[in-house]
Amino acid sequence: MRLIFKIVGVGEWRAAEAAEVFVGSPVDKADGYIHFSTAEQAPQTAAKWFAGRGDLVLAAVDANALGSALRWEPARGGALFPHLYGALALDAVVWARPLPLGEDGRHRFGSLEP
Repeated sequence: MRLIFKIVGVGEWRAAEAAEVFVGSPVDKADGYIHFSTAEQAPQTAAKWFAGRGDLVLAAVDANALGSALRWEPARGGALFPHLYGALALDAVVWARPLPLGEDGRHRFGSLEP
């Protein structure tokens, strides 16, 4: 299983859990796909796009469960990022947990294993 990660606001994630599907955050909808990061990319994504936010959820998703709707495309500096062209069915989510801020203002990811 290959995990990819979605960082999302708590309120957005609660709405997705109630609907049993995540259709994307406002930036995802504007871009036409749901943004994900690999384990290596997630801390940089959090620092760049979610700095100072303590109201976040980190969701680990089984990339293999997403099929052909998942595409690996170049983004920052040519690095390949996973993008989902479609809604995220929550049965592909392996786990979801809070993404807290440490005393230094950086997000604390802990283990990113399944």
